Amino acid sequence: MNRIVVTGADVGKRLDLFLSEEIDESRSYVKNLTEQGLVTVNSKAVKAGYNVKNGDIVEYELPEIKQLDLTPADIPIDVIYEDDDVAVINKAQGMVVHPAPGSYDNTLVNALLFRLKSLSSINGVARPGIVHRLDKDTSGLLVVAKNDEAHVSLQSQIASKEAKRYYIALVDGVINKDEGVIDTNIDRSQKDRKMMAVCREGKGRRAITYYKVLERLGGYTLVEYELKTGRTHQIRVHSKHIGHPIVGDSVYGGSTSLYNQGQLLHAFRLQFAHPSTKELMTFEAPLPNYFADILEKLRNKYNK
Repeated sequence: MNRIVVTGADVGKRLDLFLSEEIDESRSYVKNLTEQGLVTVNSKAVKAGYNVKNGDIVEYELPEIKQLDLTPADIPIDVIYEDDDVAVINKAQGMVVHPAPGSYDNTLVNALLFRLKSLSSINGVARPGIVHRLDKDTSGLLVVAKNDEAHVSLQSQIASKEAKRYYIALVDGVINKDEGVIDTNIDRSQKDRKMMAVCREGKGRRAITYYKVLERLGGYTLVEYELKTGRTHQIRVHSKHIGHPIVGDSVYGGSTSLYNQGQLLHAFRLQFAHPSTKELMTFEAPLPNYFADILEKLRNKYNK
């Protein structure tokens, strides 16, 4: 059973809303889990409409996807580091990280099952080894756990913010401040449940993103982001919130005249303590060629 303790802004939410945000699934999916007896609060069965209280211990169990849905596949992936505990992957844009409705095949997990000899089991059959995720059209670094002990260590480092994740994005418009902090609450959009949105205090979950301007290129800005929290679509939502959506991110208002194959967002640096040796490890991945080419064209145009 997975366990979550209710605190802070989550107090008072309906159980189905609270848990849907935590596991990134629909409220109807959570309601179905509740009706199957797979969700308890303080070890007791409750209804989906129960309002969670401070200190409540919510436990849940996710039914496993059948093994046949997870066929190892010889899909090329860029493994930049591997040992007995972890593997660091440079994910290509367009690759889904793990199987989900509508994307059961050709995911990173399918490739990992073919490429690696072992993966942690903590996230069950559907998400072996997956400690954190990147959106389908976000490229760059993520760490995979090859055993349960490594998974627990990495998950703890992400939760405590010891692990650090840095991104580079090209955004629309000129950001005038050289650096800053975006600190808001983020929740499911009321207009489209597949999207996230900034919401008022007391709703959703707190999301903190640091940003630093790297370069201004005509009507665009190259930005470095550091995640202090890891909410769904956080950088994309925060970029939109400050009036500078990511180029190519049509979902959140980004322009598509320069690039229309997805957001120009790349996880370029990843830092964590090795689960076994405790050594501080830092990995970097260069910008994909299509991203670098666009920057080169902008520099040639505006930096003459």
